[in-house]
Amino acid sequence: MGFDPRQWSPSSSARDDRDRPKHGERVTSNVEALLRENDALRREVRRLHQQLDRLHRQHWNRPQRDPDRDPSRQQPSARVTPEQVQLWGDSLAKQAGWGVLRQQGLEALIDQLNRSSFHPQLNLRQRLDRIASGLGTDLLAAVGSRSTKKTAAVLAAFALYGVRASEWLEEDPRRVVADLRQRQRHQQPGGGGRRTRSDQRATDRDTNREAAGETHGGSWDRRHEALSVLGLRAGASQASIKQAFRKLVKQHHPDLGGSAEAFRRINEAYQLLMT
Repeated sequence: MGFDPRQWSPSSSARDDRDRPKHGERVTSNVEALLRENDALRREVRRLHQQLDRLHRQHWNRPQRDPDRDPSRQQPSARVTPEQVQLWGDSLAKQAGWGVLRQQGLEALIDQLNRSSFHPQLNLRQRLDRIASGLGTDLLAAVGSRSTKKTAAVLAAFALYGVRASEWLEEDPRRVVADLRQRQRHQQPGGGGRRTRSDQRATDRDTNREAAGETHGGSWDRRHEALSVLGLRAGASQASIKQAFRKLVKQHHPDLGGSAEAFRRINEAYQLLMT
């Protein structure tokens, strides 16, 4: 340090007489305390520099994780897990009206909901994968090969609510059971039982023949129906379709008190028109 206030005197100053203190005057301020404080600050700055150097060395010596070898990033987490299916099924079984539901009726309801959608040629897995990539595949993998009344009810909920089924199953299982009961009551005569594979193949052949025999009729009818659901006319632009979809979603969203069925039809109509 170049200047020590303890050694200061008027004779060592080159200032003008106006700035000089009286002759022989000594500095009487607490210089020792200031110097002690200055030394303490120097030690603190030195300590902080040493700590910063240690942190830098730790950062550069730390082994870097390879994202390609990180197990948590190799496989994306499943949208639906077996544990979730088990919890949803147990929760549904505790609701009033559960005893009225029948496994065969639930399986028939799934088939009916698939065929009444805008893509009747798709099964539940394909339809859910089309809406949200991997959802149907994860759901069927979580359900497994063993079919029970609980798993059938979970699958029927996804067939009814689509991508929002998990929210309804977790937040309001009572309403899910009530909606499934209402759906079963309104099934067409003869639809309460499970259809055989031969019946399904026959229906598929009829559907395919009708689609093949139509020039533009079938696809045009479905598109016209989808436009009607959104309140639009033929020839509507994509911008008009998107605008109508956003408006109707706000009106019929189940979380805002709307109908889950209306919300499902609006969503499927929009997907058909935008495909």
